[in-house]
This record gives sequence, C-alpha cells and structure tokens, in this order.
Amino acid sequence: MIRPCLFLLIAFGASTLAIADDTTIQHRLLGADKGHVAIVEPDGKVSWEYPCRSTPHDLAFLKNGNVLFIDGDREVIEVSPSKEIVWRYAPKPKSGYDGPIEVHAAQRLDDGLTMVAETGNKRIVEVDSSGQVVKEVPLTIDNPHPHRDMRLVRKLKTGNYLVAHEGDGMIREYDPQGKVVWSYKLDLAGRPRSDGHGPEGHGTECYGAWRLANGNTLIGCGNGNRIIEVTPEGKTAWSIEQQELPGVKLAWVTMLEVLPGGNIVIGNCHAGMENPQLVEVTRDKNVVWTFKNFETFGNSLAATHLIDVEGALR
Repeated sequence: MIRPCLFLLIAFGASTLAIADDTTIQHRLLGADKGHVAIVEPDGKVSWEYPCRSTPHDLAFLKNGNVLFIDGDREVIEVSPSKEIVWRYAPKPKSGYDGPIEVHAAQRLDDGLTMVAETGNKRIVEVDSSGQVVKEVPLTIDNPHPHRDMRLVRKLKTGNYLVAHEGDGMIREYDPQGKVVWSYKLDLAGRPRSDGHGPEGHGTECYGAWRLANGNTLIGCGNGNRIIEVTPEGKTAWSIEQQELPGVKLAWVTMLEVLPGGNIVIGNCHAGMENPQLVEVTRDKNVVWTFKNFETFGNSLAATHLIDVEGALR
C-alpha cells in the first residue's frame, strides 16, 4: 500500500447516478486517505474530520457515533464526534517474538470487546475496554511477513474468524481455538502476474472476505482486480471481473459492503483518477451509484463505511 500521511474521513458520497425511476442513490461515507478520517456529505462537503497517519485498512462508524480506525498501522483508536480519543490499543510483541507488528483489521464486537488482527504476532486478539487482551487466537501463515500476514479479519456469528491472508493469497476460517476449518486459495484467473498497485497490477494478494447468509463467501480479491463469491466447496457462484462494469476498471479491490437490498459496494483502490473510488452494483451487475472525490480522498482510499445504511454486511 502507498503510505502518504493521511486523515481518516467520514464522507458522504459526492457522486450520484440516476436510476430508471428518476430516483437517485446518495450515501454518506466514512473513509480514510490524504492524512485524515472524514465524513463527506452527499454534496461532497466534509462535515467531520480527524487526522491520522498512514492509510488505514479498516475503520467503522460505531453505534455510539464514535469512529474506530487504525492509526499508522500501529494502533487502534476510537474517537468521539467532539474529536476526543476515548479508547486506544497498541499491540506489543508477544513472548518469543521481537519483530515489527502492524494492524490492518479491527472490529467492535457485540459484547463490547474489540477484535484486533496483529501481523508479526500472527494472531487475533480480543481486547476489553481497559486495553487488556482477554482472548488470543493463533493463526496459520505459510509466508509470514509483518506487513502481509493479513488484511481484513471478521468475526462471524458462529464465533469463528474469517481471515484474508494477503501474503498467502488465501482465505482461512478459524475456530475460536485457531484451528483452520475452511480455506480458499486464490488464483490468477487465467491472467499472468504483473507488478504495480494500479489497474495494470495483477496477483493473488487478497484484501477481505465476508460470509453471506446463503453460506457462500464473498471475496474482495485485492490485486486480483475482481470480486468473487465462492461456495463452501470452493466453486465460483458469482463474480465481477476487472472490466465487466461499464465505465469502470477495477484495480486493487478492497472493502466490500453488502447492503440489505442485495447491492454490493466495491472499494476500488489505486485505480487512478479516471475511475471511481467506490462503485455500488446490483446482483445483475448494473452500476447504480459511484463515488469519485479526489479532493477529499486520493488514490489510496482503501477502507470505507456507508454511515447512512443500517444492516449492511461489512
């Protein structure tokens, strides 16, 4: 990931696209890029912002109105609307490890604990309100690297954890004891591997995975430049390829949100100013909304959250 100094921004979608019945879709968006976290209103104006370091790979607009984000890939911070830090957690090397640690995923759980994924330490932890680790889940990593061990991690309703291992090009599901109970290995989809963060880059460095209500798994394929839905048996049930959407070329596919009506919002990072940073599509692959705001965010917008949509799978 490119790492300019960035602010975490909660933003409303500045771009709308009319649909057939003359209604429009508009969204408020929480995102992080260009040195801040911010809220952007539907008219493109920033209504709230807070500085942060690096480019956060995960963030959330919490039910209490606070914002949870990763600062500088090193710690998780919760900030109130009045811009007060109300909670923070910075991981330390576990016993027997003295290398660097990064954080690329954090999730506030229903029981009030915060799940944090620690690269380097190769583990998931759950942390209480005082910053104490109350649970630890070891992870299986074939190609350990403190920047690439994992990207997004999500705890499932079953209590298991779904982990996108960027460096391994693998999605793994772990039970609460750290046993791998399901996995999916990404491939190059018939294209040659190529270097680069933009649309020209292609690989298997995955970004995130979400378990759908039908039991399938939706995967943001990172520099695979695509979205795929796979069955428990590992078969592809649905996909969007790099140039399948009109007027959009996918680059590093990052955060996905499955909206209650079934639409999917796609994070399109490193795609260049000629492409939208976010795209909302129907299951029939019709584009119904795009977000393109290079004044507020740049070409490294990776983590976003639609704050006006309740019940989305994030």
